[in-house]
Amino acid sequence: MTDDTLLLGQTLAFDGDPFVQGPGAARHSARGGVLIRDGRIAAVGDAAELRATHPQARVIDHGDALLSAGFVDAHAHYPQTAIIASWGKRLIDWLNSYTFPEEARFSDPDYAAQIAGRYLDLILSNGTTTVASYCTIHPASVDAFFTAAQARGMRVAAGKTCMDRNAPDTLRDSAQSAYDDSRALLARWHGIDRLSYVITPRFSPTSTPEQLQALGALWAEHPDCLMQTHLSEQLDEVAWVKSLYPQARDYLDTYEAHGLLGARGLYGHAIHLDPRERDRLAELGAGLIHCPTSNTFIGSGLFDMAGLVGQGCRVGLATDTGGGSSFSMLRTMAAAYEIGQLRGTALHPAQLWWLATAGSARTLHMAGQIGNLVPGAEADIAVIDLASTPAIAQRAARADDLWGALFPTIMMGDDRAVVATYVAGRPVSAAPI
Repeated sequence: MTDDTLLLGQTLAFDGDPFVQGPGAARHSARGGVLIRDGRIAAVGDAAELRATHPQARVIDHGDALLSAGFVDAHAHYPQTAIIASWGKRLIDWLNSYTFPEEARFSDPDYAAQIAGRYLDLILSNGTTTVASYCTIHPASVDAFFTAAQARGMRVAAGKTCMDRNAPDTLRDSAQSAYDDSRALLARWHGIDRLSYVITPRFSPTSTPEQLQALGALWAEHPDCLMQTHLSEQLDEVAWVKSLYPQARDYLDTYEAHGLLGARGLYGHAIHLDPRERDRLAELGAGLIHCPTSNTFIGSGLFDMAGLVGQGCRVGLATDTGGGSSFSMLRTMAAAYEIGQLRGTALHPAQLWWLATAGSARTLHMAGQIGNLVPGAEADIAVIDLASTPAIAQRAARADDLWGALFPTIMMGDDRAVVATYVAGRPVSAAPI
């Protein structure tokens, strides 16, 4: 008797980076299979060959649906779940009007647990199996998130958001408490099951130099951790940073001067960058996180995907819930395509899908673990119906190749396109195909 499971359908994997190698970096099989053993991918190949070589495997046939690595969301704020799609604010007003009042509620562990569970179930229903999330200043918000993810078997990354100025009194910590709380949470959760702790200063305007220095020191003590923050999202934010840090060369320097710039750093938005900042981020291989639905919803600007990738920058893709207006990485890919068009560079469907899977996994330093259908990777898989609505189906029916069939789902798809989501080989949501 075997515990092997064989998923059948179309398969899509990547042998390289389609920004470098073009669409040929993708590997597609019209009738393929993924063999799962002990929560990992044991083999990927032709369906008939896998059935012949593993006759005892339990077979789940998804027909013409596409088997892909689960989506990887490289930047989100799970505490903003309940305020997603709130009307009419730009960044600083958004924080004061919506974000801070909602985050204050996370002093209640029961509320934090309720929202954490709701958020993770929402993203799983959208085919997202890994997320890097900000929590709130409350340690209980981190405990709630990791507890909920652990119960679902998910690979996630998260950390306590640290702020010691320019925030309500109820949402401020201090340089010392930010260090102490983050250090204790890191010791409690980092590396447990599929969980990773992320050192998390919200952004320079809400941290004093002393707090940034303390968190830089913590990162130096734990260099295997990721660090996440925000960078150059809006022009008025950049001006604010300049007024708060007049000695800094630029926004990025407020992090660099305090030990918060490195290859394992994740810098959300990165829209309004100076040449020095672009060069330095590329030189270090730092992660830039593109949040397209947020950038359009809050009116931040147009991320320079082509230029930054051309300089060698490492880029991931993210919903930025709840400034981002959707939990869906399909909608996020569509917004990335639209922003690319506005900047004069149309992203190919292979590039969009790679950004939402293997590209974001690489940016989170989780390549080989998640984000691709390759032997040895953890079996986090999204099953995508490429004809999930009449509008999508009629367009996909006229496609000449995979990309023509996939692109309508990227542009018009939502959670109805997600037939099933597998986490470590276990189905966690499903609907009839």
